[in-house]
Amino acid sequence: MRRLTRKRRSSGGGFYHLQNARGWTLQGFGDGDFIRLRDQSGNVWRGRMERQPDQTVRYYFRDREGKSATGITDHGGIILRDEDGNTWRGFLD
Repeated sequence: MRRLTRKRRSSGGGFYHLQNARGWTLQGFGDGDFIRLRDQSGNVWRGRMERQPDQTVRYYFRDREGKSATGITDHGGIILRDEDGNTWRGFLD
């Protein structure tokens, strides 16, 4: 009997660069599916990514105050939106 195993796909990590319309930045590193970003005020956002069947990637972030941001990426870059309605655009290096 053949044993089925599930292959885990990850992004492989990298450096994230994001900026909103006000010029605020989010930067940090990802290692596999887990990501840690820091904003200009020193606030740390911890997150994860999930690959979707259509080859896009969904992102979920939360800071220690309970604020959240979610987003998506495709071959054009990353777009996040936080709960205050701010949009963050960037890329993975």
